[in-house]
Amino acid sequence: MDGITTLFSEYNVFAAFGMTLLLTILSAIGALLLGTIVAIMRVSPVPFLQRLGAFYVNVVRNTPLTLIVAFCALGFYFGMNLSPLPPSVAMSWHIFTWGVIALSVYHAAFVTEALRSGVNTVPQGQAEAARAIGLDFGMSLREVVLPQAFRGAIAPLGNTLIALTKNTTVVATIGVAEAAHMMSNMIEFNPDLLYLIFAIIAFGFVVLTLPTGIFFTSMSRRLAVQR
Repeated sequence: MDGITTLFSEYNVFAAFGMTLLLTILSAIGALLLGTIVAIMRVSPVPFLQRLGAFYVNVVRNTPLTLIVAFCALGFYFGMNLSPLPPSVAMSWHIFTWGVIALSVYHAAFVTEALRSGVNTVPQGQAEAARAIGLDFGMSLREVVLPQAFRGAIAPLGNTLIALTKNTTVVATIGVAEAAHMMSNMIEFNPDLLYLIFAIIAFGFVVLTLPTGIFFTSMSRRLAVQR
């Protein structure tokens, strides 16, 4: 009990997990927007867009997230040098921004594949019927295909969000003050409480991810497209 009191008095555990949650929310929004655009490219009738979307997915999915974060860190240092903000503020702002960008770019590839799998669940006849009543590709995608694709992709999108939540720990490598960054500081200065530190961090991530899994599982059952 004394160990828990010591850790919570010396470290702002809730603020660190708050940063993890903020990273997750902003990166999830970015990944969803970018992933939707790439998914549209992948199902587009234009061959060049199909190849470009496939190239993005194959390259990003097969690139370690740590490497993407490190690459974005170069942008962080460049942007910090050009920023008119005070150095300390510029550093905090830019490492957070580039951390969000790295997470968004990486997980957008998985969002793309989740949505493409959702598109494949939509009967071909519905798209043909949409074209038969005069809807072009964009309108049929927006009005007919994508709404059903999102419903069919709820479960894999939930899995991607859970993976994103856990992968926020990678941006600790560029100094974002989230849970993993705080854990490394805890271990450095309190090595005698190693197992307790691991338990606190593990419990925090369970609290963040377990409700997400339950929610998306429930939604996938409720919103499943009836055939």
